[in-house]
Amino acid sequence: MPTRILPAVGDPDAVRSITTLLSQLPDAEPVAPVVDSTQLVDTLARLAAESVDELPEVVVVHERIGPVPALELIREVALRFPAVGVILVTSDAGPGLFQAAMDYGARGLVALPLSYEELASRVQAVAQWSVGVRRHLGTGGDVFTGTGGTVVTVSGAKGGVGATVTAIQLALAAQASGRSTALLDMDLQTGDVASYLDVQFRRSVVDLAAITDISPRVLADAVFRHDTGVALLLAPGEGERGEDVTDRAARQIVGALRSRYEVVVIDCGAQLGGAGAAAVEMADKALLVTTPDVVAVRGAKRAVRMWDRLQIRKAEETTVVVNRHTRATEIQPALIRRITGTEVAETAVPAGFKELQGAVDAGRIHELDSRSTVKQALWSLAGELGLVKAPESDHRKGGRFRGDRGSVSFRRRKEGGG
Repeated sequence: MPTRILPAVGDPDAVRSITTLLSQLPDAEPVAPVVDSTQLVDTLARLAAESVDELPEVVVVHERIGPVPALELIREVALRFPAVGVILVTSDAGPGLFQAAMDYGARGLVALPLSYEELASRVQAVAQWSVGVRRHLGTGGDVFTGTGGTVVTVSGAKGGVGATVTAIQLALAAQASGRSTALLDMDLQTGDVASYLDVQFRRSVVDLAAITDISPRVLADAVFRHDTGVALLLAPGEGERGEDVTDRAARQIVGALRSRYEVVVIDCGAQLGGAGAAAVEMADKALLVTTPDVVAVRGAKRAVRMWDRLQIRKAEETTVVVNRHTRATEIQPALIRRITGTEVAETAVPAGFKELQGAVDAGRIHELDSRSTVKQALWSLAGELGLVKAPESDHRKGGRFRGDRGSVSFRRRKEGGG
């Protein structure tokens, strides 16, 4: 059986060199190369959605691949597609990088300039390993081989705009519809997810920061299973410990969650650090919550511009959610769209402080009454974002599904043109 080899190489000269050598290997079947990290992950995800047997046995990653660095990319591939063996091609073949590549999940390392003998030897060994893994999977091995869950980040234009309540309700809506859901509190210094949900748990995201291989069991030990079914990975109780969660650790943690849950909602807070930036960059959907006032909208505009300058996220790839919306306010969603240059969610969340106050003060935001206009809007937003499973048997206009208390309408609210 031929060995399918997928090169991931951004440099045109390197592409020609690598593909030429790969085509000369015995029993090799090189496939069309991908030019960046995004294309590689998307290609593997598409193939895995069909069958694990459609995946290439070997992926060859060049050291200058981007925009995600080569080692981080290897980590993501290893977590999401464990039946694929990855070889790193690099000009630095020293023991330090070799150890790092192995820690990140690579199955081999080949030095530049390429040697036919060395490349052939590595490809053969990695292909044999991949075949063995697939044979194991065929006997029922408990290894995730899907395309990975949907990651949604929720950031605040400034403090106090409602990002945490938004993140919690999105996670609750996804879980109530039948999707396995994790909620990660990445507001590392001031995260309050535990307070909103009346949770006391000693483990936190910091406990995973120094672990280079986050296995399902290690992840399960750090996660708190809430009564609603949502898996919580909380911020540390001591804010200073949040510094231990680096951008690299954040990528590993988000990748591990994505590999185990259908939906991962991340509360990033209003202050952007390295970990939060990594989460926003990795997200399938990045939300920025604002209120319809001058100070918050200016904050949203600053955040969008900063994300663009730092190459974290383009404005057009960001969705602004308007919270505490009323018809009377002068700043309407259409104006916010023009100011920020982003998409604006069709679902605007109405002002409803009185509805929220009791549940927030009691730390029981998950018990918010289903008649609450705020809850209805946020669960409708979850539907708009594609985070919930559509009802199978109810075809009426504005279909409904059962949540934690009664049923919630997904008919979008038209209040104030939101």
